[in-house]
Order: sequence, then structure tokens, then C-alpha cells
Amino acid sequence: MTVQADPDTHEQTACVAQGIAAAESYCLDHKLQFTAVRRRVLEHLLVEHRALGAYEILDRLREEGLGKQPPIAYRALDFLVEHGFAHRIERLNAFVACGSPGRSHSPVFLICRKCKRVVETTAAVVADKVLGEAAKSNGFAIHNAVVEAEGTCTTCVSDTDLPEKAT
Repeated sequence: MTVQADPDTHEQTACVAQGIAAAESYCLDHKLQFTAVRRRVLEHLLVEHRALGAYEILDRLREEGLGKQPPIAYRALDFLVEHGFAHRIERLNAFVACGSPGRSHSPVFLICRKCKRVVETTAAVVADKVLGEAAKSNGFAIHNAVVEAEGTCTTCVSDTDLPEKAT
């Protein structure tokens, strides 16, 4: 199981540099353009470690002089999702950088309902066993599975969020 690094305890500069380097290498290998806008959108996602909406990204691009119209942000996000450098979080209608770019995986997203921080982890057991068995018994073949779980992160958790202990 891989877990996206805790933003409070990892080296932010290295994280961003590794993510950008992976995207540059992938684009070079696949003869794709890694434009300035695509780069900046990925950098914003890598820095934040939380889901960002397209309009929030557009606002940042606008402040940087990189675009004013929504298609600018959506095209960059579509590219990053299509090529595995970002994920769309359906629950939040927002996007996060991929914690395992370039690797085939079934992501599980742990979404904090308070701060909206998103942690990506993989759960092969969920995708392969539970969902796989359910799909097979119903004559269905899964090609992609994404799980989104909402809760409270350790930074936001309080005693009132914890389940009561049985005595």
C-alpha cells in the first residue's frame, strides 16, 4: 500500500521537482507537449496536497498571466488526468496530483470533510478482491476502479469525531 506523503513532514521542493520531472520525462517519451500552463497546473496540485477546483486553478493562472478563460484550466486538467498525473475527485468536483504517476493502480482517496485535504492510497484488496468478485459474479469486467472515502484527517480530528469506545 502506498500513501501520499503527509504535507507537514515531507520535503515539498523535492516532491514538486519529482512530479514535474516525471511529467517532463513522460511527455518527452510520448512526444507530447508539456506546456507552461500544464506545468503550472501540475505544480499547483503538487504543492497543495488537497483538491483544487478548476475555477480555483483558473484564478491562480489568471493571477500569473497564463489564462483568463475556463477552457485553459480544463484543457490542462484533462491532459494531466488522461496521462496519469492527476485525478479527478468526483465527490468534490476537484483535482489532485497523482501520488503514483506512471504506475497502473486503483486509487483510494481519503477526503477530509473539514479541510478538504486528500490523501491517495492504493487498495488492491478492495479493487481486486471485493469489487472484482462482485463484478465477476455479475458478469462484469472492471477496467478502472476509484474509491472515495470521506472522514476527518489527523489534523482536523477532535474527540467529538472519534467513535465511542465500548466499556
